Amino acid sequence: MSDTTATNRLGVHALVFAGGTSPAEMTQIIRQTAEAGYDILELSLHDSPALDVAAARAELDAAGLGIVCSRGLAFSADVSSDDPAVVAKGAALLQESLQITHDLGGTHFTGALYSALGKYGRALSVAGRANVVATLTDLAAEAAGKGMTLGLEICNRYETNVINTAADALRLADDIGADNVLIHLDTYHMNIEESDLVRPVLLVGDRLGYVHVGENHRGYLGSGHLDFTSFFHALDAIDYRGPITFESFSSAVVSPTLSNDLAIWRNLWTDGPALAAHARQYLRTLLEANRAA
Repeated sequence: MSDTTATNRLGVHALVFAGGTSPAEMTQIIRQTAEAGYDILELSLHDSPALDVAAARAELDAAGLGIVCSRGLAFSADVSSDDPAVVAKGAALLQESLQITHDLGGTHFTGALYSALGKYGRALSVAGRANVVATLTDLAAEAAGKGMTLGLEICNRYETNVINTAADALRLADDIGADNVLIHLDTYHMNIEESDLVRPVLLVGDRLGYVHVGENHRGYLGSGHLDFTSFFHALDAIDYRGPITFESFSSAVVSPTLSNDLAIWRNLWTDGPALAAHARQYLRTLLEANRAA
């Protein structure tokens, strides 16, 4: 078996610790990420106007943390829309977010880059999909010029109508046709849309660029019903060496607006640092077990 423990960097989502990105929140998030022993911080750019990029970069560097940025779009700035003005707003937001990621020192920008994050009332139109491809083709070229990669995070049907499965994501990536567009698997979404947690990993193979690990209810790892052992065996089978990031949300921490967007109605936990420490040990144990197998 491959020595995954030597190469997979572990990350944690900033929303485990705080709901925004103000200077005070970023100081807290970066400190608690480092204290929990993670290698990478994933930062959602939903609150980017509050972010002091230069100060955050300095704190990340001082803590020795890598950074990955993610985001979804709004219905008023949706690149899968049929309305050219709405698409243009979404494209501008993606370009701005790519630049912020670069300025923070990140090389990977991921998320639902292809649509609004929310439930659609109809299927994706042919024109809307063409707009997604055109926008992300341009964004991929801009990212390549900065030495960066893009991630297509596969989200469930209640959060997007563009890509819901690994097969959907591969078709979209093929149509974009850029080597720096990678697939982002998330166990929470896979649990809803895929038949199991193994075949999508094998299907994506060496095009897998980023992984979210989260429980079926987005609480403590191991407290739900997901088959993480098989999932990690599948990662090992394709020799995945990229980041593995823990993602969890609770209405006790997430801002009310974002809590509404993500349908976070319950306090599945109240102590982010304790949750993060538990998750890191859980992930490390899974990786160690694969190494010993």
